[in-house]
Amino acid sequence: MADLIVKAAVKEQLEGQNVASDFYDALDDEVASVLDNAARRAEENDRKTVQPRDL
Repeated sequence: MADLIVKAAVKEQLEGQNVASDFYDALDDEVASVLDNAARRAEENDRKTVQPRDL
């Protein structure tokens, strides 16, 4: 699986918070799930283009 998140960007967004090392893997899995669901929804609506409404 490709890394879908940028660790530096996550750390920047969570400035002032500590981030557990396994948080990144869990977040990456969550993002992958969101993307899979969006792609499935687009396909169900006979589209090849994933749009914001698919989220």
